[in-house]
Amino acid sequence: MQIPNDYLERVYAGVLGKLAGVYLGRPFEGWTYQKIMKELGPIEYYVHERLNQPLVVTDDDVAGTFTFIRALEDYGISPDLSAEDIGKAWLNYIVEERSILWWGGSGNSTEHTAWLNLKKGVSAPHSGSIATNGLTIAEQIGAQIFIDGWAMAAPGQPQLAARLAEQAGKVSHDGESVHAAMLWAAMEAEAFVSSDIDHLIDTGLSVIPRDSLIAKLIADIRGWVKEHPDWHDTRQKIEDKYGYDKYPGNCHVVPNHALMVMAVLYAPDDFQKAQMIVNTSGWDTDCNAGNVGCLLALMLGLDGLEAGPDWRGPIADRLLISSADGGNSINDAVRIAYYVANLGLALAGERPLDAPKDGAQFHFSLPGSQQGFRPVEGHGFARDVRVGNVEFEGGRALTVNYEALGPGQTAAVTTPTFSPREVLCMRTYDLMATPLLYPGQVLKARVVADRRNKGAVSIRLRIRAYGADDRLQDFDGDAIILKPGEDRIVSWRLPDLDGQPIAEIGIAFTCEGRRADGSVLLDYLRWDGAPELVLHRPAGDGDFWRMAWVNGVSFFSKRFPPSFRISQSRDEGIVIHGTRQWTDYKVTSDIVIHLGSYGGVCARVQGLRRYYAVRATRAGKLQIVRTRDADTTVLAEEAFDLVFEKAIPVTLTVRGSRISALFGGVALEAEDTSAEAFTNGGIGLLIAEGAMSTDEVRVSGT
Repeated sequence: MQIPNDYLERVYAGVLGKLAGVYLGRPFEGWTYQKIMKELGPIEYYVHERLNQPLVVTDDDVAGTFTFIRALEDYGISPDLSAEDIGKAWLNYIVEERSILWWGGSGNSTEHTAWLNLKKGVSAPHSGSIATNGLTIAEQIGAQIFIDGWAMAAPGQPQLAARLAEQAGKVSHDGESVHAAMLWAAMEAEAFVSSDIDHLIDTGLSVIPRDSLIAKLIADIRGWVKEHPDWHDTRQKIEDKYGYDKYPGNCHVVPNHALMVMAVLYAPDDFQKAQMIVNTSGWDTDCNAGNVGCLLALMLGLDGLEAGPDWRGPIADRLLISSADGGNSINDAVRIAYYVANLGLALAGERPLDAPKDGAQFHFSLPGSQQGFRPVEGHGFARDVRVGNVEFEGGRALTVNYEALGPGQTAAVTTPTFSPREVLCMRTYDLMATPLLYPGQVLKARVVADRRNKGAVSIRLRIRAYGADDRLQDFDGDAIILKPGEDRIVSWRLPDLDGQPIAEIGIAFTCEGRRADGSVLLDYLRWDGAPELVLHRPAGDGDFWRMAWVNGVSFFSKRFPPSFRISQSRDEGIVIHGTRQWTDYKVTSDIVIHLGSYGGVCARVQGLRRYYAVRATRAGKLQIVRTRDADTTVLAEEAFDLVFEKAIPVTLTVRGSRISALFGGVALEAEDTSAEAFTNGGIGLLIAEGAMSTDEVRVSGT
């Protein structure tokens, strides 16, 4: 299959369509049609403000979709990827009771039930089968809601998309739930090459059994749509024959799949109308609207997404992925689109996309992209500031437009690099995240002043970090003067922040005279280099410094005298900090193991079950190990007398293939040149069935 010429842009549209649907439907998830009509009326546009909720939130639909597809990267980019391997990815990226899933309990939440099976050693697909969990649990909605990434990685290849969706779905589901997932994935893959909704549905039907309930349901809905011009009549038919009262469980796939099919049949070429229908119809609104949004956006492209109201502006590309890989959590639709498109290109045997602007993290290369940048509002900030995206030098750039910028006013635009304050009021799903950038790294941007500007501006790089009371504080680099038509590179080595995480980055500017009008282009914003930071409890009683660690242990408290004290009740636990941008560095700490089978310090951590560690064991061994999924390989070992309640100085260094450690005065070194080696990742503190503490952790270049 030849990759479409507009493949990347269509993937980007699909990601945006998914986000718009999820964020639109999330505030009233689980409501009935009757309640929606009574309290909200037809859902024509975002209603989060009416319900006093944030728009961009953590949600299983988004987090699962863009986490589980990482199994392709981790276990070999192949059309033969197995359910067993995707199940391994679950165990690496899902933090128990905290990330991705609805943790509703065994027998209540299908995904929680499957995760418990995986944890007990029941591998996929048995972890999600009807034989293991029963028909009701296996046929809830979850297999369907996570399929969009597989489809976008298989453009024009519905059979491949269906197979990948089937393997992914069988980790946690079975039966009609998997049929629904396969059908919708096939439709989305075919949407790259066809905009005929009936052809897409027929394509979906071709990958599932003809006698399946999903196939029979679609035949019914097609008949009702032909008979009833008004979608409300068909919705009532669906409720009468396939409603929630007909199927047990919390959120069965059949009623919700029916609403999705109805919506695209009544609005095959209208993104807004399809969203209105599927959301007003109720039930699992965020899931249904996310799948419908992705399909319609893939089929219609960015133009179709923008044909109605402004779905994109309020989102500004922002998305959150709560997982054990905290450096992937604060994300955006551009970054995800490039990631998924490169997986699709690799599956097709094609070369990857060139990284725009020499690998800059923020490059704004896709039409209309903002990558999370929005004007900062509040006292002292200019009001008439707008963010857009324009063609520039054969590519694209972010434009910051301002009017009547006067003395005492600041125009600023920033993008999130760590958990926003809104996480404190987000319901259901926690956000596991670590910051994207750190003290010691060099922040760099290219800024260009429009030649038609009136007046010069003083411009500087800005970061916003959490303070003692968990409020954002502004820190600025050195200012430069930018006159009309000028083009400048501005850089700044980020300072120490007393252990506080950097929440936002961007640019800020003030006028140099009585007034400035015009626009500044941000061509790119990037950061490079190893971090140089000291992690400890900062002054005050804030909590975001601790939330900057992915919490993969039973207990992680800030109330003990040491800055960090962790405890794991069973098996192994780890807390993680940093990103996969980290490659060669050293981590230093004085740790105290209070009790446990083993404990130590980790480097190049890529999730709960992928890392290097130096650890001391209760059995009298000091080891450098590589843990990869269920396998832990001892790379080097010495005798070591572990004494509980005694401070142990530890330094772990990773440079290239060399891993060296100094642990309680004992030196240990290993080399890992195997295919299983890790080349990047963050740091971690590790404890098994016990407790460990430290007051400070230092990270620096080698």
